[in-house]
Amino acid sequence: MIRGRLAPSPTGNIHLGNAWAFMLAWLAARQAGGKVLLRMEDIDPDRARPEYAEGIMADLRWLGLDWDEGPDIGGPCGPYVQSRRVQDYARVLDVLATLGAVYPCYCTRRELRTLAGAPHPGDLGAPYPGTCRNLTIEECSRK
Repeated sequence: MIRGRLAPSPTGNIHLGNAWAFMLAWLAARQAGGKVLLRMEDIDPDRARPEYAEGIMADLRWLGLDWDEGPDIGGPCGPYVQSRRVQDYARVLDVLATLGAVYPCYCTRRELRTLAGAPHPGDLGAPYPGTCRNLTIEECSRK
């Protein structure tokens, strides 16, 4: 089944890009007989606010857009608020660490921002090139 979704960060009022993206996901899912879900990416504790999440949902409804699953109505794949999944992420990270599949990254946010972007058709590989993946213990200590 097709599932269209929007996952805005409730750090301010909805912006045109979010509304446009949700409308496109909504149209595609509805046309295919699929479901639409709304998930709040509230994992920026310094800026995310419940009133912004409420405002985003109110604005989407004002635009005539609805959803089948979301923070306000639930659904089978909840929770639909990312901060409520932090313990799940921590458990998975512990498993990956036990398998030796994690490593510290010393790149600055600025460096990572220049790398990170939405993948586009034809892009190969992960957006992060593994800059810190093979650092020695000595290199990690210096950083």
